[in-house]
Amino acid sequence: MSLMRQVWLLVVGAVLLALAGSVAVSTLSMQQLLQSQMQIKNSDNAAALALAMSQQQGDAELMQLLMSAQFDTGHYQSVVWRGADGKVAFERSGAAKPSQAPAWFVQLLPIAVQPGLAQVSNGWNAIGSVEVLSHSSYAHDELWRSLTRTTLLLCGVAVLAGFGAYLALHRIRRPLDSAVAQARSVMEGSFGLIEVSTVPELKGLTQAMNAMVMRVKTMFEAQAEQLQVLRVQAHCDPLTGMSSRKHFLAELDSALTRDEGPARAGLVLLRLRDLAGLNQRLGRPAVDQILVSMAAAVMVYPERVRGCLAGRLNGADFALWLPAPDVAAETAQALAEALRASLPAFGAGIQVALGAVDLPREAQVGVWFGEADAALARAENQVGFVVEAMTGPQAEGGLMQKAQGERAWRAQISEALQARRGQLLQFPVLDREGQLLHWECPLQLKLDPQGSFESATRWLPLAVRSRLTAEVDLLAVSLALESIGKDGQQRCVNIAPTSLLDGSFVARLREQVFHAPQSARKLGLELAESAAIQHFDLLFEMGRQLRPLGVKLGLEHAGAGLAQVDRLYQAGLDYVKLDAAVVTGVSGDAARAAFVRGMLVMLRSLALKVYAEGLRDEMDVQALWDCELDGVTGPWATAQHKG
Repeated sequence: MSLMRQVWLLVVGAVLLALAGSVAVSTLSMQQLLQSQMQIKNSDNAAALALAMSQQQGDAELMQLLMSAQFDTGHYQSVVWRGADGKVAFERSGAAKPSQAPAWFVQLLPIAVQPGLAQVSNGWNAIGSVEVLSHSSYAHDELWRSLTRTTLLLCGVAVLAGFGAYLALHRIRRPLDSAVAQARSVMEGSFGLIEVSTVPELKGLTQAMNAMVMRVKTMFEAQAEQLQVLRVQAHCDPLTGMSSRKHFLAELDSALTRDEGPARAGLVLLRLRDLAGLNQRLGRPAVDQILVSMAAAVMVYPERVRGCLAGRLNGADFALWLPAPDVAAETAQALAEALRASLPAFGAGIQVALGAVDLPREAQVGVWFGEADAALARAENQVGFVVEAMTGPQAEGGLMQKAQGERAWRAQISEALQARRGQLLQFPVLDREGQLLHWECPLQLKLDPQGSFESATRWLPLAVRSRLTAEVDLLAVSLALESIGKDGQQRCVNIAPTSLLDGSFVARLREQVFHAPQSARKLGLELAESAAIQHFDLLFEMGRQLRPLGVKLGLEHAGAGLAQVDRLYQAGLDYVKLDAAVVTGVSGDAARAAFVRGMLVMLRSLALKVYAEGLRDEMDVQALWDCELDGVTGPWATAQHKG
């Protein structure tokens, strides 16, 4: 039994006990009073009647008339005149008058009085005595009415007292409920402050809880700072702060395997010519400044455009990947102009070659760098700040989109969504023992009713531009709930960050989940790390509405950006999936392994499950098991599950 229920029962019991005691004391007091009053009435009436009879000078008939007149007033049970010899000379009596009070009440509280007795005389001679006995039913009636009025009055007082007690307990319960909710949120990995109670006994509790949350926040911030240091050591070039070659390649490979993003993208390679000669002529410090200046020019794009990747490939080479079609040559030209204006200030003979290529995103990393290296080699054969651009083969989706136009594609996507022409793929997430944790379920659409299902790589960029991602995500969730209802296996679907910007999306999603309560408990919703960085409040509201229904919430493609989420401890997440760029190569790189362990410590302190995505190498998987990761997904997991 809860504490508040015990307190409430104690209050109710005390009020009822006080009410019963008050009624009992009042009733017993009234009984004694009425009994005393009836006894006095009998005695007084007997004395008055005896006096009147004594004045009749012994006339028996007159005395009998007086007795009859007294009895006929109707309040007497009997009037008896006894002679001097003790025999009854005259008597008037009647049946006991029934009381209006219940029989049980009369039996429980009897009113027993003795008859009033007085002597009758004729002058100085005693001629007998008179006895007067009143009806007790009148007293019982009055006692019952008094009890009823008292009970009703005290019940009214009890109701008012109970209402006042309820308000007081509710006021006390609010800070207790807040403290309980805060404790539960701490247990679930979400940390929030509560209002300090004004009740002295609870003030210390709320202050202690808030202090604990602030300490956890401080610990989290310290871990985030330490994680940032580990990230720089593991992923960044020490001179320029850009991604190292290994990390850039891992980031690029991860970006190329994702569904989101345009069908085509661009890659720009920059090379500072004659690095050894410049070191001899200008000196190492000056050349380092040149390289830092080049890095600053390249880093402008990742800082301003979401999804851009930049890295230093070796001593003289830099790379910039642009997640947009037909912009590589233009970007390379802009970089060449910027460097032509800034680098000559460091000395004469500085030249930069730039190669740009535009390719379909499904092209392999080796194809990207092969084409870009060819363009860069042609640029190196020329003098100055030279740009050479190459355009790779057009992607089939790009040709179709260009031929049909965006309006036709948008109509096809809308029609496919309305007709529910979609299916979910399934990729396993496995634990250390090889057991299935849940399925990752990307959505495919059949744009042409007579065609085949197509991956999101082809239609998702246009769905984003057409603001159709909310409808896409609702269809994916609906299909996932139906599949869960059939086989009972846990499934996770991706939610586009742009869907959160649709004001009605979360409400419609909640209604959809609400009507499938059993399946909802095995449904997971995953958002990209960028959603937590750019739309934290929307992510928090989504979790607040859906997690009570049993839906799990997670972040995918998570990496260094987690340290940029100021209130990650309040996001209400259930799990995080580390990006392939973070975990790839962890088996052969101590710095990367240290960074992953740091992320695990930080995330585990928030009671989050941690998975890794995009894994191909069994050695990397084993290294992650050694780090006590909760699960992995990617080509390796798919092969293991099939096997």
